[in-house]
Amino acid sequence: MKNIYKTILLKREANHKMFAVLLDPDQCRGSILSSTIAALKSNAPDFIFVGGSHAVTPVDSLIELLKEEVNSTVILFPGNASQFSTKADALLYLSLLSGRNAEFLIGQHVTSSVAIKKSNIEVIPTGYLLIDGGKPSSVEYISNTRPIPRDKNEIALSTAVAAELLGMRMVYLEAGSGASTVVPAEMIKYVKHGLSLPLIVGGGIKTTEQLIAAFDAGADLVVVGNVFETKSELISEFVTCAKSYQAIAEREFSETED
Repeated sequence: MKNIYKTILLKREANHKMFAVLLDPDQCRGSILSSTIAALKSNAPDFIFVGGSHAVTPVDSLIELLKEEVNSTVILFPGNASQFSTKADALLYLSLLSGRNAEFLIGQHVTSSVAIKKSNIEVIPTGYLLIDGGKPSSVEYISNTRPIPRDKNEIALSTAVAAELLGMRMVYLEAGSGASTVVPAEMIKYVKHGLSLPLIVGGGIKTTEQLIAAFDAGADLVVVGNVFETKSELISEFVTCAKSYQAIAEREFSETED
């Protein structure tokens, strides 16, 4: 059985930056699904996240297809308890710590906890922080919570450290699907400097330049999804960019160790 979290930790220790493609089951259908699978088969990312803030399409069939066709680890990124599936390799057990809505802090977790434990799926407790992405996001609307302002680095860090002290294993800074602006580099740097956990960053990233900027700022794992819903051919470009960045980072890390 895979130990995905251990793999993430080992890659992080080796300064190996990671990249994930996020697929929303509601959007990834028909011709979009076909072109996406083809792109993922030719150039697979480290991880494929499956889920969405308002996904109503069952995730089982999509995950089964991905595991048959693509050589990537599939991780659930659920918007609510109904998106749980035993087919995935792991589950990000998200707690929306930036908001004050108990339903997304603990309510959905109580609903799904027994089924998740019985399934023996690998669970990775993750502190989920919504950051202002320049316009209202689906996460903000569905969860009825306000995002952390883009210029409030101290609040973002305090919330991330609270996740660490509560025993969570990763922190996710999220600007929201289709955000007009990404999580600020200064915020990523600030949180990274005061946090001991792996740091995930996503939301609003549409170019490889933005991907590199997030890596440079300190993100251990960057997630991109929305742009691929209309331009699946960009998946290969992003994966190649991430792998090139990883190779350079690992070489530099090796040189410093020597």
